[in-house]
Amino acid sequence: MNKYTDKYINENLNSLDNLNEFTGLFAKDVADIYDCITRIRNIERNQNGFNLNDAPILGLLTRIWKLLKEIVIYYEKENAELISILERPLIEAAITAEFLLKSDSTVIEDYRKCSYKDRLRILQELKNGSKFFKTKAGKRLLKSVQWKMDLENFSEDDFKIQKKNRWRLQGKTFFDIFKEISDENLYKYTYGLMSESIHGSWNESLDWSLQKNIDNTFSVYPFYHKPDIRYISPTLLFCNNAYKLWLKRIDCDDKYVIDILTWIEKVNNTIFIIFNDKYDGNSKGVEESSP
Repeated sequence: MNKYTDKYINENLNSLDNLNEFTGLFAKDVADIYDCITRIRNIERNQNGFNLNDAPILGLLTRIWKLLKEIVIYYEKENAELISILERPLIEAAITAEFLLKSDSTVIEDYRKCSYKDRLRILQELKNGSKFFKTKAGKRLLKSVQWKMDLENFSEDDFKIQKKNRWRLQGKTFFDIFKEISDENLYKYTYGLMSESIHGSWNESLDWSLQKNIDNTFSVYPFYHKPDIRYISPTLLFCNNAYKLWLKRIDCDDKYVIDILTWIEKVNNTIFIIFNDKYDGNSKGVEESSP
């Protein structure tokens, strides 16, 4: 944190090139801060670790900073395509974590149970006499499933509500959850469009993998596209609040740490405002179709 003096920040906000480089370094530090927060605990509340009501949230918060660290790596490698693939699960983890942090233990148990959909199918195939479970791979898989079921003391009859809700958390689609946590108008511009990077589409190919020729035919585009701050700054908007709520939940809402998270929001907003002011839509290496 010591390097982020007003002078250092201002020096890196005076041009798009400096701003893009600064954003990568900033995001790298933010990921490390998030990492540190997931290692914090109040030893009076949690002497060793976290119980089954806290652990699912901690897992999502850990997933966020792991994905963010990978995004920074590909940002430094100037590979926007890989970033676009990693951003969608990061946003999903952040939104889900915040949803759980605002819910009670019943919802958190529902979240855990919803993850057993395919594992119950595996147990059903075992009952149906599948020969797969006589193989070494089948035995290993079965052992893993049974260990998790035993850990939570679940039986195959404990998932009636989840089956009724079609294995959706509280019977809600992710869009339903998203609009409870964030501005629903952001969905189509972020998570919605990002689905193409996961599943692929004609528009995704036009953006990333093809180049249009003069005669309206297409050829392969074999290079990666260069990212700018739009591949990091908007994503961070979804993350911070979950970490703030987590610190409050585990009785570790130290003012210094909260102030750091508030500072992250301030710097991130400043970065985006300045970029938006300076970017003319024609910066070298930045595609018009970028988000």
